[in-house]
Amino acid sequence: MNALMSRWPFRAASLRSISSLAAAMGLWRGDTASTPLSIRPYKPSNPNGPFPYSATDMTAMEAGNDSSFYGVPRFVTHIDDNAIHNLRRYYSDVLPRKGRILDFCSSWVSHYPSEVENAAQSGELEILGTGMNKAEMSKNPVFKAWSFQDLNEDPNVRLPETEAQDSEKKLDASTCVVSIDYLSKPVEVLASIRRQTNVGGKVHLVISNRCFPTKVVGRWLRLSEDERLEMVGDYLWWSGWRGIEIVSVVEAAWMKDPLWVVRATNIAEHDTG
Repeated sequence: MNALMSRWPFRAASLRSISSLAAAMGLWRGDTASTPLSIRPYKPSNPNGPFPYSATDMTAMEAGNDSSFYGVPRFVTHIDDNAIHNLRRYYSDVLPRKGRILDFCSSWVSHYPSEVENAAQSGELEILGTGMNKAEMSKNPVFKAWSFQDLNEDPNVRLPETEAQDSEKKLDASTCVVSIDYLSKPVEVLASIRRQTNVGGKVHLVISNRCFPTKVVGRWLRLSEDERLEMVGDYLWWSGWRGIEIVSVVEAAWMKDPLWVVRATNIAEHDTG
């Protein structure tokens, strides 16, 4: 989702000011070094039990009115340059060059690498988008088609329409950048996407330590970073995804945003137990 975000409990604007001061003093040069990935499997604590979060857990401090809140265009990025560099590197390794990709809760930039963009321009790959701001979505150059949808109001994801002959095509991958924490019905959203994904298709949920604290679900603010990653793993498990992994894309460091991906695979229906 689209919001000017802050690292909880610090404001993003304050940290950007610190970054500018550090650069002026020669302490930080905004380098974009690649870092090795650390991958660990997710395991649900109670795999056969009910979804472990209450309605209160999944309610934002300022719930509702999302269409109005996200209606103001914000042509900014919500992670720093180093995180963007490493996310593109990650995407280059994992995203397909043929088929269909959905970028949900998207905006004016998807952070896809040039290899993926070139595949889309060639017609080998079709990239679809859904989001909450029409002005932003219309500026995203990678989309073949996009649509406006408030997933907190209607969690049944509707793929944007393309040619009639493509209406039955399923997804090969989906991405969501620093927005899963704003969804009040994440299990329903992810289950809907899984139903529209080919067997073997993947979903990649990108997470940072920033958020807009009044719009994320309430429980998010009470958890450590590791607990948040496990919570997203729970979203995927209870929506039927399997092979869930937690990937550390950028480790936390002074003046650099940490970045993680919680990812999963859509396996055959009879193997989801």
